[in-house]
Amino acid sequence: MSPLDRSLVIGPLALSVGQLLLMLSIVVALIIGGWLGRRRKVNVGDSIFNAVLLGVIGARLVFIVQYGESYDMFWSWLDIRDRGFEPLAGLVVALVYLVWRLWRQPRERRPLGIAVISGALTWSLTAGALALMVSQGASIPSTPLTTLEHDEVTLPTMLSEADRPMVVNLWASWCPPCRREMPVFEQAQQERDDVTFVFVNQGENLSTVNAFLQQESLALDNVYLDRNNALGHAVGAMAMPTTLYYNADGTLIDTHFGELSRATLDRSLERFSP
Repeated sequence: MSPLDRSLVIGPLALSVGQLLLMLSIVVALIIGGWLGRRRKVNVGDSIFNAVLLGVIGARLVFIVQYGESYDMFWSWLDIRDRGFEPLAGLVVALVYLVWRLWRQPRERRPLGIAVISGALTWSLTAGALALMVSQGASIPSTPLTTLEHDEVTLPTMLSEADRPMVVNLWASWCPPCRREMPVFEQAQQERDDVTFVFVNQGENLSTVNAFLQQESLALDNVYLDRNNALGHAVGAMAMPTTLYYNADGTLIDTHFGELSRATLDRSLERFSP
């Protein structure tokens, strides 16, 4: 897993490292913009907040345009828990707003410009340094897992036998986002025979898992137990759900931290296309 996609748990809140670094960059921009703005008696905090908000809205709208057919109902477009955003589009929208703001408000140009540059440098330096600390393209872990029939299996063995890409979902029955996204995976597993879907339960026993599958009427293949959360620790996922995408060679090519929708799943599955 990329170091930016590793998850951190802070009390009841679970965030990826990438999200934390983005928040840090925004805070740095606000602090520097506020300090410089006070010296010039202008307030640039609103401009920064507006740029962030418009960027998020733009990133979401472009994603919906691209994958709107994957959403069942209109209201699901507003459910951003699936983290369906197009970052490049959001960045363009934010930059367009900032350029417009700098043109319309000459007094804000220096403090706002320096604040934005400071935030961008904070992101690039911290994210870049972290990325260099961990090699990219991590291989699929060989952590022993247990089938529902009490047999032992490893993901590399499954991958070599199937010779096709693999999607690995880390989940637990007590996790509400995990429960909500299971029907999405069930449908995808039935439709995509070119991809192996694996569901690794974290920390629960066989009876609990079987009861959950029966209660939810889920027909899932490749459900395995990881009683000691060893796989989660191996890939750096400290919270659930986490979904990992491996190509047929066993190389990690994408991750999704948190709940996903059919739209965000479809986007990640595109990475497997020739």
